[in-house]
Amino acid sequence: MTLKNKKILVIIGGGIAAYKSLDLIRLLKKNNVDVKTILTKSGKEFVTPLSLSTLTKSKTFENMFDSDSEAEIDHIALSRWADIIIVMPTTANFMSKLTIGKAEDLASTVLLAADKDILLVPAMNVRMWLHKATQTNFKILQDFGYLFLGPEKGEMACGEFGEGKMSSPRQIYAYLKNYFNKRDIVKGRGFKALVTAGPTREYIDPVRYISNESSGKQGYEIAIALNKLGIQTTLVTGPSSLISPKGVKVKKIVSAEQMLNEVKKTLPVDLAVCTAAIVDFKPAEKSKNKIKKDKFNLKSINFIKNNDILDFLSKNNRNRPRIVAGFSAETESVIKNSTQKMKNKNCDIIFANDVSKKDIGFNSEFNKVSMIDQSGNIKIIPKNKKSFIANKIALILLDKLIDDRNIN
Repeated sequence: MTLKNKKILVIIGGGIAAYKSLDLIRLLKKNNVDVKTILTKSGKEFVTPLSLSTLTKSKTFENMFDSDSEAEIDHIALSRWADIIIVMPTTANFMSKLTIGKAEDLASTVLLAADKDILLVPAMNVRMWLHKATQTNFKILQDFGYLFLGPEKGEMACGEFGEGKMSSPRQIYAYLKNYFNKRDIVKGRGFKALVTAGPTREYIDPVRYISNESSGKQGYEIAIALNKLGIQTTLVTGPSSLISPKGVKVKKIVSAEQMLNEVKKTLPVDLAVCTAAIVDFKPAEKSKNKIKKDKFNLKSINFIKNNDILDFLSKNNRNRPRIVAGFSAETESVIKNSTQKMKNKNCDIIFANDVSKKDIGFNSEFNKVSMIDQSGNIKIIPKNKKSFIANKIALILLDKLIDDRNIN
């Protein structure tokens, strides 16, 4: 796969590693990539507009208000033109500005207005990178959806050794090839995904029901992340106060039976991700009228099992998705119980999370999951916002989907 005819916008930040942008541009142009550049005020201390324009054969953009081209509204036009935007080097100061959404110059305004993926390539002193403030900003920006490459360990311009060295132009080039390769595969194959989310409600009478604490947040975020990768995604969701994700086909249901019916209608798909917290049992009969308090007797209510949607998808010989991923909400022996659930359900991957902890899981903005596959491999995604967790999960599933397609 080549990068021929791809459009890449390179923003040069204010660090000594800025000179490496020239090598990257030379490498990109050699491979027939269309490159435009924005040179920040501090970046101008290390490279010149002339050197950039000479290599790109294009104007170097610097100012927010350019009388020669402002009619095009540069901060909009540039972000819409690019297939991806790269910031190199991304300094600690630049990261700090992005976390608060500052738009004080052309570079920061373009990034705030961008509708494309943004790759940040950090470079700074090891102590600056490891500082709590920088690490906090790093996590915030990941949650915002920014992509990161590096920093690497090595000797820095200041003479110190450690994590903070900018990734090399060849490393950036390899990253870009992989990035576009995945998206070209997705675009060409027309992948489809199904995500189940939220709780279900099983009514005893018109006003009383059995349910659980699931908010649906993790499933919604996974649907958003898959859609962002270019996968046509359908979200089947139980009752939730969350806003329907833009670009995602949403089917709203109440009961487990309704969810199963909508899942069947959505098949076939390439990928299924079952995050829904389905109520395991339901009353054998629902009373047509409200049961009076003095006649309400739980012992007289007969419960029956609900259909298991994860089990149905995994063991569906006719329309089984290529990849079936489940979620396992546990309160004890999380890995052991989740591994057993994966084997029993015959799903390809299971994401285990401990819902006994109030700071993760149900009704929390945060989560921590352990991915377990059929080979017994375990990958922990540390505690972070559910949107960040979702982006990680989406990339893992896309990789597995691509590998599966290549095998077949």
